[in-house]
Amino acid sequence: MSHVVLLADDDAAIRMVLNQALTRAGYEVRPTGNISTMWNWVSRGEGDILITDVAMPDGNAFEVMPRIKKLRPDLPMIVMSAQNTFMTAIRASEVGAYEYLPKPFDITEVLSVVARALADSRKPNSAERKVEETGETMPLVGRSTAMQDIYRALARLMQTDLTVMITGESGTGKELVARALHDFGKRRNGPFVAINMAAIPRDLIEAELFGHEKGAFTGASTRSSGRFEQAEGGTLFLDEIGDMPMDAQTRLLRVLQEGEYTMVGGRNAIRTNVRIVAATHRDLGQLIRQGLFREDLYYRLNVVPIRLPPLRERADDIPDLVQHFLRLAERDGEASKSMSMDAIRLMQNYSWPGNIRELENLVRRLSALYADEQISAEIVQNELNIGDRPSAGNGAGPVDISTAIETHVGQILREYEPNLPPAGLYQRVLDKVEAPLIAMTLNACGGNQIKAADLLGVNRNTLRKKIRTHSIEIVKHSRRGG
Repeated sequence: MSHVVLLADDDAAIRMVLNQALTRAGYEVRPTGNISTMWNWVSRGEGDILITDVAMPDGNAFEVMPRIKKLRPDLPMIVMSAQNTFMTAIRASEVGAYEYLPKPFDITEVLSVVARALADSRKPNSAERKVEETGETMPLVGRSTAMQDIYRALARLMQTDLTVMITGESGTGKELVARALHDFGKRRNGPFVAINMAAIPRDLIEAELFGHEKGAFTGASTRSSGRFEQAEGGTLFLDEIGDMPMDAQTRLLRVLQEGEYTMVGGRNAIRTNVRIVAATHRDLGQLIRQGLFREDLYYRLNVVPIRLPPLRERADDIPDLVQHFLRLAERDGEASKSMSMDAIRLMQNYSWPGNIRELENLVRRLSALYADEQISAEIVQNELNIGDRPSAGNGAGPVDISTAIETHVGQILREYEPNLPPAGLYQRVLDKVEAPLIAMTLNACGGNQIKAADLLGVNRNTLRKKIRTHSIEIVKHSRRGG
């Protein structure tokens, strides 16, 4: 006997296409263009699965879905919507949708989801999700295809405690994603605690994470709680995890494995109950090969990977993002402004090395410095210095190290403007150059420190000190032909 699919969409063309595809797949389809008919079918116990749009002529599907879930908890519900926002995906998850499909969708994907939902509906159901209103706040902005998979992944993760690894270039919004996981997840009533590994001196990271007892080291005059203790019952966000020194990595791995830690200078093990969300803009695979990051820790953290696309891969979101930042500026007291279409197109063709953070800084600066009600393309061009800087991927070949450092430091300064980055920029930039230089030289010398010191032109004791400072693991091997 074929399964009955209840199909509700006010667009007759979409109903026809889905009806034909589902019928060819062997399903009996009952299409309608309104919620009332759909509700009558459901309340009479008809149908094995429901596919519905959100916005209907006689109401919103989200308003009736909790009643459907209560009346028929075993009926899978698939939600379609052209309102492809983060909050739509979250709302669909909260009202019990099996899957959320942003429009336009692929028919093959719809058929796959229907088959999977029907198969899962025959399995024992898990506990129903708690339905709560989420308000109008939208932490993530954008409707591009690049963001839709992220929204759906986040919606599925809200009711779990799975460890998440967020990767992406600087300025792509990794902390916003971490906060969304917390604010809309089951730990929302607990604390959200963030720590940036790149902004803390290496010798203080363990004390920052795990706390310290009185007298644990010089200057420790009182007991101090660490970030794990502060985040108890909530979420701990480990930003720039790729900059964590090796000793701290080892201790973090032990916490993830055993669920407990000891304070610096302490003796008693402390049980911990936190959700870990980590993030980095660095290539952890490369750091593992260089001996700068533990492979076992990587697999503990990378349970659910989420890659945030750079802004140049989601140029379609720039109009929405610009409008969002203009509204924020207006809320903070700036005059109401708009952006010309030519200015928007100019922004969409720009490479955005600082990503969304750079875009926000630009919009805020334009709102504050220019009296024009509408910002023109000429103003945007002047602010971005377009034409004075090389474009990304121009095929010019590798740049020299001085140019690379200038570009890197310039990007850091732009990311934090109009403020300055945290203190310690000099050492952080040196570490970025020194650590891979030493690791790759050691690897080229087969782990032989005498040869590596000679090749680098440094004293052997100096090399040993640098190896310890950067927590570089030495892997000894023989080189072919040498």
